Amino acid sequence: MIHTTSRVLVSDLRQHLGRTVSISGWVNTLRLQRKMQFVLVRDHTGTAQVTHKRDDSELENQLEHVTTESAVRISGRVVDNPIVKLGGLEIIPEAVEVLNWAETPLPIDEHTGMEQRLDWRFLDVRKRPTAQLLFVVQTTMEQGMREYAYGQGCTEMHTPKLMGTASESGAEVFKLGYFDRAAYLAQSPQFFKQMAIAAGIDRVFEIGPVFRAEPSFTSRHATEFTGIDIELAWIDDVEDVMAFEEQMLAHALGKVAEVHSEAIEETFGVMVRVPETPFPRITMAKAQEILRATGWDPEGVKEDLDPEGERGIAAYIKEQTGHEFVFITHYPTSIRPFYHMRPADRPDLTLSFDLLWKGLEITTGAQREHRHAKLLKQAADKGTNTEAMQEYLNSFRYGCPPHGGLGMGLGRVLMIMLGLESIREATFLFRGPNRLTP
Repeated sequence: MIHTTSRVLVSDLRQHLGRTVSISGWVNTLRLQRKMQFVLVRDHTGTAQVTHKRDDSELENQLEHVTTESAVRISGRVVDNPIVKLGGLEIIPEAVEVLNWAETPLPIDEHTGMEQRLDWRFLDVRKRPTAQLLFVVQTTMEQGMREYAYGQGCTEMHTPKLMGTASESGAEVFKLGYFDRAAYLAQSPQFFKQMAIAAGIDRVFEIGPVFRAEPSFTSRHATEFTGIDIELAWIDDVEDVMAFEEQMLAHALGKVAEVHSEAIEETFGVMVRVPETPFPRITMAKAQEILRATGWDPEGVKEDLDPEGERGIAAYIKEQTGHEFVFITHYPTSIRPFYHMRPADRPDLTLSFDLLWKGLEITTGAQREHRHAKLLKQAADKGTNTEAMQEYLNSFRYGCPPHGGLGMGLGRVLMIMLGLESIREATFLFRGPNRLTP
């Protein structure tokens, strides 16, 4: 078929009233009546009604036999019809081309459970406006973060995802064959970001894949996810890192709200709130004191906050300040890596933080220890074997500046922002302990 008309998106049809246009999309639903044929065609911008009066033509035959979710191109005249719910207009078809027939029946429908929907994720995303919108919002969110980072003088880096040795602990890493030896998938760009700082790159920014070999089956864990990583040189203290993050999040959420707030409210039923800065900050010791007064951890043995503790402290802060974000600071040395800096007067603590949003951790960050001798001592204190880390430690031997940074999970941010129940919904193709396909 020769096409004289270029494609018009469904959302733009009103601008073409009275004209013949061509739309391309998927057959959403068919209503085949005795005298009329109604075909709803959906593209990524909306759904249009194609209305055809039966006339024993080839066109009638094509519309009669097309299947739901077939990819079609339909040319026809755009006319006003106030009765039609979809934008008050319809298309009177002049030509129908089935570009690819969909088999029947479809493997999923609106009642299918999540695991089976994930098996057919391309159909799942295609058929659900919520899933479509998620990735549009994700794009704007990343754009907002990049905009802020670029504006603050960050250089975007791409660090290796293959490592010759397991990073700091050796736990939670995927081992794979690499020619005649073993390699490991990077569980964080941490060491490489710090090398970039030592390389004189003042502020480092990366959005890339992160791999965690933890057998977690929760709604917020994945074995591969997209990490947003920042590292800032020449900082005065860890406060500089927290200030950078809260401003970046406020900027990105502001952009999402500006572009998508109506669509998000309509589709997900949630309001995108742009947070005020600064975010509240509370030390780990103070958070635990508040929580224990409410009966959390009655034995007083927990060093870290469990999910219940995170939710509890977030609820307390929301009640006290009205804020959905809170930085928990000064984690004990025992539960933080050896390279987190320790205050001179409190060697049992670290200059580190987690950021919670609505009771869920989305970020871990810290000021790093940049002095070589101190790093070696802290590694020895924690019983960390540094033999395999020589290249990393070399970064600190020749004038590495004070620096700090953070890592944030993009999927978690989207999940919380859109009120989703699981990170599976906030990821295009989810990877977990039981899922390596599609």
